[in-house]
Amino acid sequence: MRIWRFLTIMLTALSTGMSFCHLLELPPRVFYFDAQLWITVTTKGLYYLFGTVGAVIEVGSVLTALVLTFLVRGRGSAFYLTLGGAISVVLALALWIAFVAPVNAELAKWTPTAFPENWAHYRNQWEYTHAINAIIKIIGLSLLVCSILVETPRVGAGQPDQA
Repeated sequence: MRIWRFLTIMLTALSTGMSFCHLLELPPRVFYFDAQLWITVTTKGLYYLFGTVGAVIEVGSVLTALVLTFLVRGRGSAFYLTLGGAISVVLALALWIAFVAPVNAELAKWTPTAFPENWAHYRNQWEYTHAINAIIKIIGLSLLVCSILVETPRVGAGQPDQA
């Protein structure tokens, strides 16, 4: 159980960290980058390892959260908090598949000098879905951490919190 909790928290924290980076980068990328800069940075630079290493982390966080939910079934608040965390990471991945992956497929056809006139529509979908995912993952990570804290004995109490 401790190993699954550790793996779930670590993978979800790493996943949340990647999404939080997107959230922090959003204002300058949306308000100050022109098309050429946005396309170059997005397709050729900043996110190079997000599609490989990031994909393993994303899928790993979902799988470990689902397994952990199964392992803590019947443990009251810990189960419901873990379930909420698992639902959050699954939802974030589903949103990525539905809204970011299609933009990534479209971006693969572009160059910094050859892109559609409505490129900002794609940019906005890509950027704002990442921002929403960051918020969902922060909530999910918080729920997963709380699922552990609810079973952590209080100082002097000697018993796990059964709230």
